[in-house]
Amino acid sequence: MPGIGFYNLGLIHMIGGLAKSATSLLRQLVDAGTLSNLPGGLKTRGLRIKGDDTPIMPGEFRDVDVPGGVIRDNITFLPYKEPSNVLYSLLGTIVEEGRRFASMADLKIDDMRQDAPVGTTLAILERAMKVQSAIQARIHASLKKEFKILARIIRDYTDPAYPYETEVDAQIKVSDFDDRVDVSPVSDPNAATMSQRLMQYQAALQLAAQAPGLYDLPLLHRQMMELIGIPNADKIVPSEDDGAPVDPVTENQNFLTMKPVKAFEWQDHQAHLNVHMTLKNDPQFGQEVQNTQLGGAKLAALDAHISEHLGFLFRSQIEEELGAPLPPMGEPLPADIEKRLSTLVSEAASQLLGKKQQQQEMERIQQQQQDPIIQQRQQEIDIRAAEVQRKQMADQQKMQLEQQKLAAKVQKDSADTQIAAERLALDEDVQEQKLDLEEAKLTLDAMD
Repeated sequence: MPGIGFYNLGLIHMIGGLAKSATSLLRQLVDAGTLSNLPGGLKTRGLRIKGDDTPIMPGEFRDVDVPGGVIRDNITFLPYKEPSNVLYSLLGTIVEEGRRFASMADLKIDDMRQDAPVGTTLAILERAMKVQSAIQARIHASLKKEFKILARIIRDYTDPAYPYETEVDAQIKVSDFDDRVDVSPVSDPNAATMSQRLMQYQAALQLAAQAPGLYDLPLLHRQMMELIGIPNADKIVPSEDDGAPVDPVTENQNFLTMKPVKAFEWQDHQAHLNVHMTLKNDPQFGQEVQNTQLGGAKLAALDAHISEHLGFLFRSQIEEELGAPLPPMGEPLPADIEKRLSTLVSEAASQLLGKKQQQQEMERIQQQQQDPIIQQRQQEIDIRAAEVQRKQMADQQKMQLEQQKLAAKVQKDSADTQIAAERLALDEDVQEQKLDLEEAKLTLDAMD
């Protein structure tokens, strides 16, 4: 803290008085207890004790020459008191005030719950280590300044060239120690002690347990084992990069025994996926996941490996759709090539999606056709359709017959009408002929 004058105020200035007072009270309590247990006093000059130059042992009796009276009348003890309860209470108050001022409350790890939230644990740890963390941060900052001063001294007062051969110009030593280059300590200013760093790793493991697919669990466990000083952490927790390509059945065995498994680009990913999905859908494996403590970790490892094969399979499908191989994985690409490649990959991905959707629809239709229930329903539908078609044909034939009957009736009526009209016309002709005969007869009679 800023103080008056050149020097600042530190922790010793803030709690130095409390520490001095606590030390003084503690000494008084110890002295009072010592004098109370080994008291001194006065005795008469004529009182003689045999062997008075040696202390009296427990259970020992010695001869005493008393000039007169009883012994207690010739010996007087000084009034030493036992340690005072008031001083003891005052000592506890001063110590508590000092801890409260310095934020150094006792951290009882044994009293904490094992399933305590990560934030609560870190808050308690941070409160307990506040002073140590501040000191660590200040030392880290001052050491960084000292390293920068050393870098300037090396740059300005040593040989500008390295004393050994380098791949580039040896004069690069000056630029290596330039002001633009920062030399920082490798310590963590936010973690002053091993217990604090250990609590941080435990918090990371709790977060990893909630979403294991997002974390590199082997790396996290190896770093924690190295922190607590266990040798050969890389052999105890092997890395996936050390794994060799094996067949899918061996990979399933490695999942069950919690061994690292890695997918490779050249493998038959569809075959691996079929074998891994068989294990995932196995009822016995499902029971192990539910009933064992490591079942969740095994399932997470299996899902992560399946995702790797799916990624490689999608990459190979995109390459097949493009008709050309993609650039190697991890190789940096120029901006223009990456932009052009993204456009081509986007088009290929759209085409691939359309093909997959069409294939999925065909599989769905084929599956429905193979389903006995759907086949039975389809047969019922076909029978109903045939019955409806038969009824329609019968109704159509009946309608055609009715139409034929109606047409015959209409034709008959038309013929009858025509016959009647012809008969009427014939009758009219006969009548006219009769009239003509009568007129002719009347004319002949008149001529006679």
